[in-house]
Amino acid sequence: MKKYEHLFFDLDRTLWDFDTNSRLALNEIYLSFNLRSKGIMGVEEFVETYQKINEELWALYRRGLLNKRKLRTVRFTKTLEAFNVDDEYLGDQLGTAYIEISPHKTALLPNAIDVLDYLSEKYHLHIITNGFEEVQHVKLEKSGLSPYFDKVITSEQVGARKPDPAVFHYALKISKARAFNSLMIGDDLGADIIGAREVGIDQVYFNPKKIEHTEELNFEMEDLIELKQIL
Repeated sequence: MKKYEHLFFDLDRTLWDFDTNSRLALNEIYLSFNLRSKGIMGVEEFVETYQKINEELWALYRRGLLNKRKLRTVRFTKTLEAFNVDDEYLGDQLGTAYIEISPHKTALLPNAIDVLDYLSEKYHLHIITNGFEEVQHVKLEKSGLSPYFDKVITSEQVGARKPDPAVFHYALKISKARAFNSLMIGDDLGADIIGAREVGIDQVYFNPKKIEHTEELNFEMEDLIELKQIL
């Protein structure tokens, strides 16, 4: 087995349960802003519509085609528009509320703490995330993840987003790691895994949904607990 010294984790959907936490925040927003009175009759429909729009806009954000401020607002404005609600001010309010509420949710992926307890005794652990700077640090703190990680590298620090090689080079430099003794663990095949592979970093693709692909990777797992066997 190759000897690794530094493990780089993605955060959202790899350790922090983004889908559960986002849904909880959106439910809270739906109720507190009484969106039913706006004609949005079901919270599930609101959540599903938002999630679809958010994923589309995040793809643009990762490619540098949409800035952070616009993303925060337009994802809710477009969600409202899908229900024939034309209210940019309300969209801005929802965007602000979401950023304030969601990072305080604390659901983690199964076995996250168990695995981090095991790994932290053997390796230097770091985070590389495309998430917003101020939000990701709150998530780490509130969910109890902060103590496990030496360095937290955000795309805003670097001025680039995964899979841009600049992000991984910056992460290696700031953590005093080398590509040959590092391992990237993440759920996004393009941003985390192929991005790391392109700069010579080994990878573990966290693929709980068993998404089919044809990429040649170092490791693949469906549950975080499998890291105990890999490492």
